[in-house]
Amino acid sequence: MLTLDSEYAFSPASAHQQNGPLRTRILTQYHHWKGTHYRWGGTTHNGVDCSALMQHLFRDAAHLSLPRTTGEQIHRGVKVEELSLQAGDLVFFQTGEHRRHVGVYIGDHQFIHASTSQGVTVSDLSDDYWQAHFITARRVTGAA
Repeated sequence: MLTLDSEYAFSPASAHQQNGPLRTRILTQYHHWKGTHYRWGGTTHNGVDCSALMQHLFRDAAHLSLPRTTGEQIHRGVKVEELSLQAGDLVFFQTGEHRRHVGVYIGDHQFIHASTSQGVTVSDLSDDYWQAHFITARRVTGAA
């Protein structure tokens, strides 16, 4: 179970229990980005969008190079059913007619993403909004 408090702190011991080191490394990288403002097209701590955040998290946590855009990232890896999600899986949402959004699943129905309203944050995948807009999940790592 993910141990999060209101500040999204995590317990490395509990993180290791759910899918081991990758999850721990993703959460560590999250703490470097937490609160960074959302900026469409942004790729830095001055402002980042969802797909650039995934590039940074996966490069630094898994030494994995992801494409720059959500439209390209959605074709990477293998499709995963929502009930089979593991920490490190990318989760994709259709948030507008021509807009997609991406985050990374961290367990316990939680995912990290760059929110337009909250910046880099953790959200609940079981929230009605995210459930209504969920389109697919992809496993891009060999061992999640």
